[in-house]
Amino acid sequence: MLSKLKKSLSRHITNIPGWRTDRKIVVIESDDWGSIRMPSKQVYEKCLRAGYPVDETAYERYDSLASETDLEFLFDLLISFKDSMGRPPVITANALTSNPEFEKIKSSGFETYVYESIEKTFEAYPEHSKCLKLWKEGMEEGIFFPQSHGREHLNVSMFMNALQKDDKDAQFGFDLKMPGCIPHGKPARGNEYVAALLYDDIKDKEEKLSIVLEGLELFETLFGYRSKTFIPPNYKWSPNFNEQMAQNGVLFFQGNRKMAEPQPGGKKRIHRYYLGEENEFGQTYLVRNARFEPSLSNNRSESVDYCLSELSAAFRMKKPAIICSHRINYVGFIDEINRDINLRLLDELLKRITSRWPDVEFMNSVELGEIISKQS
Repeated sequence: MLSKLKKSLSRHITNIPGWRTDRKIVVIESDDWGSIRMPSKQVYEKCLRAGYPVDETAYERYDSLASETDLEFLFDLLISFKDSMGRPPVITANALTSNPEFEKIKSSGFETYVYESIEKTFEAYPEHSKCLKLWKEGMEEGIFFPQSHGREHLNVSMFMNALQKDDKDAQFGFDLKMPGCIPHGKPARGNEYVAALLYDDIKDKEEKLSIVLEGLELFETLFGYRSKTFIPPNYKWSPNFNEQMAQNGVLFFQGNRKMAEPQPGGKKRIHRYYLGEENEFGQTYLVRNARFEPSLSNNRSESVDYCLSELSAAFRMKKPAIICSHRINYVGFIDEINRDINLRLLDELLKRITSRWPDVEFMNSVELGEIISKQS
């Protein structure tokens, strides 16, 4: 009982600072769309047989490119709900535009990094050739709203340095067309190569910014509009990048209350933000205050109640609910059970939200950001 009271108090306290509204706004922010992660069930099983504990971390166990079936099931569910304005729930789908082009990297003798568009990646996968078309249909239906999550969910310099040094784990993953790998035979730490924006020195830092800016250009080419928000992979971000992001059309940052700024030597500096906070370049921070992450939970069955309690606290404190819900929760390409269980939970969550708060409003991150900016 005491533990529950402490959690409830904490949820309310963390919602104290920042922008307020009487409206019951719900935003669902979902990261990692377009990134390869675990290429297939066959690759997953090869990793296990080779002694890589991929069954011990959720992202290696479940996460992969969402297939056509994954998208169709998710979209069918979303379109079946309506808010008080007659709008369906919308996934703000934070997308990567690119993945490594493994053959060209190999043909360069691991001297040159080359990336390919997610269009090409989708075409190479067995159940994905229509995925970009489905994304765009979801956009037209108002249930899938891509925003930029970067160029690729991969630390290019870390990845290439490991390959050039013939790191056995990195080479093993590369041969299976994985963006990075987890350590062999050790307690699972996860794939450290996906921390795309970590850097070791000033030159590497400049290169990371260049990659992010190129990702914004590729995003516009792919979708036909500029991404007005950005969410740093793994919540690692330097405020030194903000000015150039503003110059490239980024008006809002998605993220957590705490964001880590990498420092040379592996150190980090923590920055704290509140909802509606504005930086010197006029960019507004959208701070996540709820989670629906059944694939990352120790007990999936508690995910709905947990999320609802966070929504209740947010609304009680006159805050919109910004739900963090990664792609991993909706993917069945590696394990269909993962997708099927979580979609049933999402269905329950949306039913209870629309029943408990009949005046709820579903919107995407940009729409919320623009409301906050106009009222600030």
